[in-house]
Amino acid sequence: MKVKMTNKSNHSGKDIVIKDWSHLQEMLFYDSWDQKIDRFRSGYVYRGLSDARYELKTSLMRLGGEYNQLERHLLRNFRKYAMRNTIPGESVWNWLAVAQHHGLPTRLLDWTYSPYVALHFATSNLLKSNIDGVIWCVNYVRTTQYLPTVLNDFLRQEGSNVFTPWMLDNVCGTLRNFEHLQDDPFILFLEPPSLDDRIINQHALFSLMNRPDALLNEWLLQQPDLYFRIIIPANLKWEIRDKLDQANITERVLFPGLDGLSVWLKRHYSPRLTIEQMSENFLEDL
Repeated sequence: MKVKMTNKSNHSGKDIVIKDWSHLQEMLFYDSWDQKIDRFRSGYVYRGLSDARYELKTSLMRLGGEYNQLERHLLRNFRKYAMRNTIPGESVWNWLAVAQHHGLPTRLLDWTYSPYVALHFATSNLLKSNIDGVIWCVNYVRTTQYLPTVLNDFLRQEGSNVFTPWMLDNVCGTLRNFEHLQDDPFILFLEPPSLDDRIINQHALFSLMNRPDALLNEWLLQQPDLYFRIIIPANLKWEIRDKLDQANITERVLFPGLDGLSVWLKRHYSPRLTIEQMSENFLEDL
């Protein structure tokens, strides 16, 4: 199937602008047929953002300043004070996953195997309902060809395309060793341990680059065969959001607990207000 791309961003030729709900379904499962096994098994992972202009910046990058010098300090102190609350083992990769999951700034970036979970994150912020959203679609299977030989060989031996903390720990046990595996930037995908229902329900995994200052969207621009982007026009967001709610892709499911339940109910029962009205309501809640 041929896909018509647009040239509206720096990702020239890689943007698919959705026309309607049916077109969206087609694109969410684009290129998912695996002829080797005669099944629909996508090689893509997805990340949904409420604003198509957002870059793939990690939470560590968003700290600003000399953030690349702070990573080890953040993680060291997290391990120190979190030890009494969780015991993920000594692996730095386990600790990174736990830290990211609980909001610590890290070099990890959240992804999901589920295109519908990504679609939720692209449409859940009502304050961004007047702005085009985006779903980044990256072929995690093909990214392995850019890995250092030692990592690629280990994946082949395991018959896998992604790492677990245990697997990565068998190749390199520290961030410093990981960074020295290769001078050129590379990406790998890391499946976290099943820390709680949120990880499981979101079908979550992380991307990890060998340099804390490596910006993934810039790296992808140099490897255009690895990705495409689904642009969600602002005028379709409300329809998509309502249909996702009906399909039970909501905060109540993706963030199990009373907090997720409350966020879902508040959004679900919010009238379709103007952005100015929603902004005023938001400020009143602060």
